[in-house]
Amino acid sequence: MLKSTFIRAVFFPFLLALTLAPGFAFANALEGIRVWPSPDETRVVIDLSSEADYSYFTLSSPERLVVDLKQTSLSTKLPIAISDSPVLKRIRKSSPPDKGTYRLVFELKRKVTPQLFKLAPTPGGQYGHRLVIDLSHGSASTPESAPKPAATSTTVSRDASQLTGTADIVVAIDPGHGGEDPGSIGPSKKYEKHATLAISKKVADQLNAVPGMKAVLTRRSDYYVNLNKRSEIARKNKAHLLVSIHADGFHTPQPRGGSVFVLNTRRANSEIARWVENHEEQSQLLGGAGEVLSKNNNDRNVSQTLLDLQFSHSQKEGYKLATKILREMTRAGIKLHKKDPVNASLAVLKSPDIPSVLVETGFITNPTEERLLFQRSHQDKLASSLTKAIVQYFKANPPEGTLFASRGKAINHKVVRGESLSLIASKYGTSTQAIMQANKLKSTGLAIGQILTIPGSSRSISVPEIKNPVETKTVTHVVQRGEYLGKIAERYKVSVQTIKRENELKSDTLKLGQKLKITVSLKDQPLRKHTVKRGEFLGKIAKQYQVSVTSIREANNLRTDQLAVGQVLIIPHN
Repeated sequence: MLKSTFIRAVFFPFLLALTLAPGFAFANALEGIRVWPSPDETRVVIDLSSEADYSYFTLSSPERLVVDLKQTSLSTKLPIAISDSPVLKRIRKSSPPDKGTYRLVFELKRKVTPQLFKLAPTPGGQYGHRLVIDLSHGSASTPESAPKPAATSTTVSRDASQLTGTADIVVAIDPGHGGEDPGSIGPSKKYEKHATLAISKKVADQLNAVPGMKAVLTRRSDYYVNLNKRSEIARKNKAHLLVSIHADGFHTPQPRGGSVFVLNTRRANSEIARWVENHEEQSQLLGGAGEVLSKNNNDRNVSQTLLDLQFSHSQKEGYKLATKILREMTRAGIKLHKKDPVNASLAVLKSPDIPSVLVETGFITNPTEERLLFQRSHQDKLASSLTKAIVQYFKANPPEGTLFASRGKAINHKVVRGESLSLIASKYGTSTQAIMQANKLKSTGLAIGQILTIPGSSRSISVPEIKNPVETKTVTHVVQRGEYLGKIAERYKVSVQTIKRENELKSDTLKLGQKLKITVSLKDQPLRKHTVKRGEFLGKIAKQYQVSVTSIREANNLRTDQLAVGQVLIIPHN
């Protein structure tokens, strides 16, 4: 008994001391480093096992950022070479100032003022503790700009095309989520961010094919854009409209169908709308906007009053567009979750000067709709519905100074280098014959600087069908013997860094049989071949690869549907 008491008295305190000792049991661990270059900044996300205790400083000649992670050990591979960032070259370790501290060195291409902040684990469980470093692609110090002349009553904020009535209507298309924010995740682990980008590119392609319209994307590839930055991009491009494209999610798989959200500064009017609002809050955390937004929210009552006053016009116009989108989706046979616009208070909708809507194209958490959202034909159907609704809205509400507002009126056009009569006719939605008649031209030859009268067009504005816009697809690659990241990247025509990001790889080492998700352009996908087995027929094979029987016939120049056992077929990707 005395012996047992002695052991408890002496050994347990000793064990407790070891447990609580710095760097022993509760030390933090650096689990991975992810780099996300975007057009404006390079974001570095350091994944940690617990909350970061850190300090940092910068060095010059050469330019470096040094980050010290206290009581932290390394569980990832360094150094990391960065090839696609204009400001960051390499991330490596260095000698620490004391035991138990891990020192990271970020080798920079030029002087940058870094922004560092911590993020807690996300509610959805996608990420744990993180330390985020934002490196702006702009200059570190902005020189004072020359004083601007005071605005007078004669100041006109229009360009020449607006004054002549030939300006394009600019529509900002916002693919939801991106980069480290995957959005909602489907039952088969497909990400919302990939579906929204594919659909958004299709909408942009179709809008750009309409005379008098121009589309601007808030992101063009897989990187995160701050929620408030999306509206800034639209404003910078003088957009007349902002359409944010998403794929809905819910905590059960049953809900189905598309919805359109419009701004309402009051409470959301459905459980789904509240879910979307909560999901947006999670996106802000993933993107690091939460802390910034909270700091600027000094007086909630005053802010809310101003919002109510400023948003009334945008809210009304957004509701008009939302109604048209829902009608076009119904006409295209797309199932709706809500037949009327849904009210929600979302950051991407809060642009007092730009009417905005948020389109939920379906529920990615529903197994059936997850498959549809990644099918080319369904994406085309969604894109066409949105484009038709947008064109209809602007036909009824053409902004002053745009080509849409000038329809039916004769306008003047000054010929510039490289323009032909057919190109000009296409731009204004008229015919070469009509322009020749209006200007009494005897030939199609034009002179630079020549002034042409463009007759008013009475033709209806149609949405051209885009047969094959650039699109992507996520494929699964199984690592074979002798393969390495560089070889796989070359095969799929993507970068090594892209594969590592998409699969959250912490090193370049691969295992035999390891599965990699790779997002590739359809035109760059490796050729697929199928060897016909006993009992197989064209319909069965087409269903297996989710393509049409006709596309298999055309790819293989088949004159009959009869197949032979052992026959090798090329399987098209569309």
